[in-house]
Amino acid sequence: MRRYTRTVVAAALAVGIATGTTGWASAGARQAAAGPPPGSSAWRADTSLGRPLPDPVEAAPTEVAAFFRSLDGVQRQRLARRHPGVVGNLDGAPVSLRYEANALTVSRDARYAHLAGRRLLAFDPRGRGLVAEVFGDLERGRHVAIVVPGSDMDAGSYDRARSPHGTTAGMARQLRSAAGRDTAVIAWVGYTTPVGVGLDAATGGLAEAGAERLARFTGGLAATGTAAPSVFCHSYGSVVCGLAAAEMKAKDLVVFGSPGMRAANAGELGTAARVWAAKDPTDWISKVPNVAFLGLGHGTDPASEAFGARRVPAGDARGHDGYFASGTSSLRAFAAIARGETV
Repeated sequence: MRRYTRTVVAAALAVGIATGTTGWASAGARQAAAGPPPGSSAWRADTSLGRPLPDPVEAAPTEVAAFFRSLDGVQRQRLARRHPGVVGNLDGAPVSLRYEANALTVSRDARYAHLAGRRLLAFDPRGRGLVAEVFGDLERGRHVAIVVPGSDMDAGSYDRARSPHGTTAGMARQLRSAAGRDTAVIAWVGYTTPVGVGLDAATGGLAEAGAERLARFTGGLAATGTAAPSVFCHSYGSVVCGLAAAEMKAKDLVVFGSPGMRAANAGELGTAARVWAAKDPTDWISKVPNVAFLGLGHGTDPASEAFGARRVPAGDARGHDGYFASGTSSLRAFAAIARGETV
């Protein structure tokens, strides 16, 4: 009974301490983005090719890729112009075609005019907005990396000038610069993130939905011939990556500032990817108890010796968002991992 009580208290503290650290919490639960991409009804009703178009939810990325390979250039362009919301978010569709489709969607939404001219591999303006931006040449790059964010990231907040290495886009830029021109980096804000560090951040509902989307996204990259990525997962994003690990097409899984991956150790992740973990000594995430009880908490600290991940040096990083700061040992190590090297 005493052990049971300690576990419950620790789980409650996981929420309470994190909330006190940042000074605020989410006011209520968030609804995870789910279902088909925008415009799917019109896509499903389109008979212009004389055959059904691949279902945007049910068709596997490999089936989507095979479908587009069967089309000529004119047919592809016509579908992208007619259904930009679907083509731009359809995992398995050609990369360049997704860029074109998302550029068209962005041009129709004044709220996101600042995204014009960017390489967007996904864009959904509904709700808080989802986006995946590519830095570098994804189609020709020898190496690929994906940055998966934690709380408070969406299409409006994922890139902020005042936070050059703390946002998803900022991390991606820093990694691309450090890794070199042969590495393309994707800032993937493709799931509904928690707001603040309230109940959503302490439970796995949003992570479960995000894991499905992340696994499908990496499957889409593989189906189009893109190099297997190294996936970098920050904070709550590491919970997403932990749940997606067994299904992701990845060569490396790197977590930093992690509250846990919903696994007791690296072996439980069920992945053949190299698993890495970093946590700097000033990161407030260390104050969150690593427990998992009745859906609260995310389990073992991936940076602990017991978890069994490869360690990434992070002694000179500062705070929860400092792992990609210029000149840090963590950024140098991340760049080496992205290039396929051993740290």
